[in-house]
Amino acid sequence: MRAPRRSTDLARRVLRILLVLLLLPYALILLYRIDFIHPVSTLMLADLATFQGYDRKWVDFEKISPHLVRAVMMSEDGQFCSHRGVDWEQMKGVVDDALSGEATRGASTIPMQTVKNLYLWNSRSMLRKGLELPLAMFADFIWPKTRTMEIYLNIAEWGPGIYGIEAAARHHFKTSASKLTPSQAALLAVSLPNPIERVAGKPGKGMKRLAAVVDRRAKRSGAYITCLYD
Repeated sequence: MRAPRRSTDLARRVLRILLVLLLLPYALILLYRIDFIHPVSTLMLADLATFQGYDRKWVDFEKISPHLVRAVMMSEDGQFCSHRGVDWEQMKGVVDDALSGEATRGASTIPMQTVKNLYLWNSRSMLRKGLELPLAMFADFIWPKTRTMEIYLNIAEWGPGIYGIEAAARHHFKTSASKLTPSQAALLAVSLPNPIERVAGKPGKGMKRLAAVVDRRAKRSGAYITCLYD
C-alpha cells in the first residue's frame, strides 16, 4: 500500500504547487497596486538569471512625456480607456478569422501585454492566452488606468537589455522620458512589437511611415485618452 499512497501524496504536492503558481500572479497584481513598488518582467528576470543584466530606471507616470503615452496607446491599444482589460470586439474578429482560415491579426490590449510581460512567456499558445485573459481583466479591475500604463511603459522592452521608457529614451535619443518629442515618441511606439528588429534610433523608411501614421493618430487622440489626462 505504500507505493499508491506515495503516488497520491506526490500528486497532491504537484497540485498544490500548480495552484500556488496559478494564484501567485493574482496576489502580485494586488501587491503591485502600491505605487512605490516597481515590478520587473519575466524577460528582465531571464536576463538576470543568464548574467546578462539589463538597463532599466523606473519613472513615474507623471514624468513620462504625454507624446509617448498617446503614441503608445494609439499604436498598441486605441480603446484602452473604454475596455475592461480585454477588447472583446477585436478578440471576436481574431476568432472569426482563425475559424475561416484567414491570417489572424493581433488583439492584445495593453493590460494583456502587461500581465504577459510580468508573469507569462512570449511564444503564442492557447494555454498562454487562456491564462492571460483573466489576469488582464483582474489587473484592469485592481489597477487604475494610469498605473497600468505606468507599469507597462516601465517594463516594455525597447532593445536588447533595454527595458522601460527612461532607458529607451536615453539609449535611442540621448534624452529623458519626460522630454521625448512627438516624432521620437512615435518611433518608440511603432518599435514595440519587435524592438530587436525595429530600432527606434535608426528607423528605416517603412518604420518612418508607420511612425508618421501613429503621430497623426496621437495628435487627434483627445477623446480616447480621457482616463489618463483630464
